[in-house]
Amino acid sequence: MAVRSIFKPWRQWLNGTRPRILVWYFLLTAFSSVASILVTYHILYERIRDQSQEYISRQIQAFQQSVQQLPTKDALLPEQHSKALFDRFFAGYQPVDQDDYAIALTQGQIYRYTESFPQELLSQETALIQAWANLSRRTTGSVHTAIGELFYIAEPIVVNGQIQGVLVMVHCADSVYQVVDSALLLIIPATLGVMGIAAAIAWVTAGRVLSPLRTLTQTAQSITEVDMAQRMNVEGTDEIAQLATTFNAMLDRLQVAFESQQEFLKDAGHELRTPITVVRGYLETLQFQPERQEQKIALAIDELDRMNRLVNDLLLLAKAECPDFLNLKLEELDWLTEELYLKVRSMADRHWRLESKGLSPVRVDRQRLTQAVMNLVQNAIRHTQAGDTITLGSSVRKNQAHIWVSDTGEGISQKDQTRIFERFTRATTRQSQGENHGLGLSIVEAIAQAHGGWVELASVPGQGATFTIVIPLEATPGVIHAANFDHRRQSPHHRLSGVWTSGARLHDHQR
Repeated sequence: MAVRSIFKPWRQWLNGTRPRILVWYFLLTAFSSVASILVTYHILYERIRDQSQEYISRQIQAFQQSVQQLPTKDALLPEQHSKALFDRFFAGYQPVDQDDYAIALTQGQIYRYTESFPQELLSQETALIQAWANLSRRTTGSVHTAIGELFYIAEPIVVNGQIQGVLVMVHCADSVYQVVDSALLLIIPATLGVMGIAAAIAWVTAGRVLSPLRTLTQTAQSITEVDMAQRMNVEGTDEIAQLATTFNAMLDRLQVAFESQQEFLKDAGHELRTPITVVRGYLETLQFQPERQEQKIALAIDELDRMNRLVNDLLLLAKAECPDFLNLKLEELDWLTEELYLKVRSMADRHWRLESKGLSPVRVDRQRLTQAVMNLVQNAIRHTQAGDTITLGSSVRKNQAHIWVSDTGEGISQKDQTRIFERFTRATTRQSQGENHGLGLSIVEAIAQAHGGWVELASVPGQGATFTIVIPLEATPGVIHAANFDHRRQSPHHRLSGVWTSGARLHDHQR
């Protein structure tokens, strides 16, 4: 157990991202360095062998040229002729360095060799020399001897069809091999030093690259139910920056959902307290006034119904922030306006007026938009009297769909216009007729914002108010203009019950 406790911190450290990056980077660098050294070492050795073979080949060619230039004397015996060839070659032979040798063999015996020829070969490699002396054709090869690896070419001398001697050109590559090996011994520690420096740079670089991830962890740990305002600083456009941006967007969504939930709980607790208290009072006094049982039960049920409508409105406002709040479909704005007008004009004894229709397809949630317009109409009904005018209309301007409801009621003061869309807010200058808990306009604004739009208010106290829902058409394909009636498959003139329309404009109709 003690051993495990000692190694546990090391295992945890090695499981970290930064050490793993460093380990893999070091292994990759080590593999690349070792592979490069081995490949370079092999290439240098092969080049040394090629240069050695090339050198002794040039020397043999020089010997062959001297053989062709030497005149043949009939008086000379074949053996004397071959020795004359050897003497002439050795007289002009100048080795490039001390590792180049030449040896001439006649009749299986050593005839002559260069001054730098190693004595170890003469004394210890007699079998090799004897093999050279007995060659009958040119032979090229390499052999490991007491003085190192030798590259040689043996050229027999043929006089009158008989082999009279052999000239062997030899090059020893050991000194060059030693230079390569010495260089390799210097490269290895230098490579280790470079790998150490590279590992340190990799450690620092990995720390800087992973720094946003540590900040991400710290930010996530610092977020609580009380404080959800912490965000990451986004720098650059790489994958880490995209992760930080996505994380911030997720926090924004969570904060909106959390605040919506908190606001719902606060509003529900505040507004439901009163009807619950009222219902409780009715039920508690019921035993003392049994003769009023039916009346008190009816009042309690009415209060519960109001509470139910309040809860439904609060739930709708809470759901307005959810992605699946809307079910968007392409709708014709003019047909939707006509349908809304037919629904609302029988809701109250008012002078109803359909002012205009916008000609364009719009991508909206038909039910939610109808709910928003109905809330505006009910708001207008509550704040107007019999005989007042309520106008409904729509239009398309600047790539935006406008749907409005206006009335000729008492209007809204400038002070109330800045807060009228807040939850549970009522205009102080408007006398409400019927039930109103102050959520209707909040619902209208939530539905408009869910469509990517907003609500505009224009009002002058004593002259009525106009509420306009504005929905952008950027995401709506194929905007239809008023003149393109063939594409719409309808006549430019059509009729509502009691209302004549012409083009996009509807004329007033007196009920």
